[in-house]
Amino acid sequence: MTLNSKNPENIDNSLFYGKLWRLSLPIMFQSLMLALVAAGDALMLGRVAQAEMTAVSLATQIQFVQNMFLGAITMAGSILGAQYWGKGDRKTLENLFNLMLGFCGIVSLIFFGACELIPELLMKIFAGDAGLIAIGSAYLRIAGWSYLITGISQCYLAVMKVTEHVSASAWISTSAVVLNIAFNAVFIFGLFGAPRMEARGAALATLIARVIELGLCLGLSAGKSYVRPPLRRFFSVGGELTADFVRQCLPLMGGSLFWGVGFTSYTAIMGHLGVDAAAANSVAAVVRDLVCCACNGVGAAAGIMVGNELGAGNLARGKAYGIKLKNLSYLIGFASTALVLAVTPLLTRAVILSDAARGYLTGMMVIMSVYMIGRCVNTVTINGVLDGGGDTLFDMYSLAVCMWGIAIPLALLGAFVFHWPVLLVYACTCLDEVGKIPWVMIRFRKYKWVRNLTKEFSN
Repeated sequence: MTLNSKNPENIDNSLFYGKLWRLSLPIMFQSLMLALVAAGDALMLGRVAQAEMTAVSLATQIQFVQNMFLGAITMAGSILGAQYWGKGDRKTLENLFNLMLGFCGIVSLIFFGACELIPELLMKIFAGDAGLIAIGSAYLRIAGWSYLITGISQCYLAVMKVTEHVSASAWISTSAVVLNIAFNAVFIFGLFGAPRMEARGAALATLIARVIELGLCLGLSAGKSYVRPPLRRFFSVGGELTADFVRQCLPLMGGSLFWGVGFTSYTAIMGHLGVDAAAANSVAAVVRDLVCCACNGVGAAAGIMVGNELGAGNLARGKAYGIKLKNLSYLIGFASTALVLAVTPLLTRAVILSDAARGYLTGMMVIMSVYMIGRCVNTVTINGVLDGGGDTLFDMYSLAVCMWGIAIPLALLGAFVFHWPVLLVYACTCLDEVGKIPWVMIRFRKYKWVRNLTKEFSN
């Protein structure tokens, strides 16, 4: 077997695409449902007042940062879990489940405490307007309780995805999202005799939906075919497995922090350019999250597919899968570009915005259409293929250079030193994804990600 050959193995396209769509479609749908919560908040609060919509969009950046930590932890578990599941080692996967729960629990407690104790200070990071800070702080005091339990459900959903229960994971998330949107309408507008709570109603809806989501995770995982955390072994996970987990988790955590804090920095920069710029950016962010559902689904499926093959010892097939998935990411990127441009005229008429904010939104959508090419390619290639083989350190390096070394400094200088136009500052925030594509392709072709990460542990 030659790992450096251009086509290491002929693969069965029907088998490849069958598994890809079986894994990616539920995850795409799950990602879409999660994005629809933000879209529902924006559209419903946008019918109330621009300030309510903008404040909640800024406040939810706290959860976005929390999700970066949780995502790194569950991704580390998924990378190793996919390989051990491909190997057929259920006990080690159960121990990984315990590790994920422990680390996610610590993160959830920290963010819960911050939202309850210092919500005004958190809001001041993203906004300078006193009205936005007051609305967002009220939102965080309620939503913070949902952040306390999110980490637990995310661990269950991550394990379901790598153990051939991806449809169940999507069903749980979809149910929670549908309920969240329904409760949004009830509590934001005060329907069916409920109090009209506006922004606080969106927070209460999120909390109720998260409680139900966790209940569904616990109930469904009681089934015989599901992997559950062996709590009796919670404090007795082996040191070698813990070291392997941390070795995968730390680069992912660094990358998530670079990316998550970088993205919230973008939001903070736009938030300080005025209410109109913040409002337009809030709507554009919702669209970005919706359109990215396709690449998120394929990226997650790529990590599972490549990880399963590498963990089973099929290195040549894992490499061939990675090459095919990387090529597919470009098609998804160009399709996403076309979709963003197509929905722009409809979007600018669907949300109540000032004339200035509507003009900003139109320009942001055009800029975002180019950004989507880089976002799709990098999501599938880095977060899917490279991470599936344990090559997690590269993502942190690329973010440090492209986002923190180029995009953020340019956006800061443009906004606060040179006072560039709003759209030029926004364009700076989109540079990193497109700019790092050549670097990503060079890293991909080194094939350092083609490796089996599993080990033998005594049972």
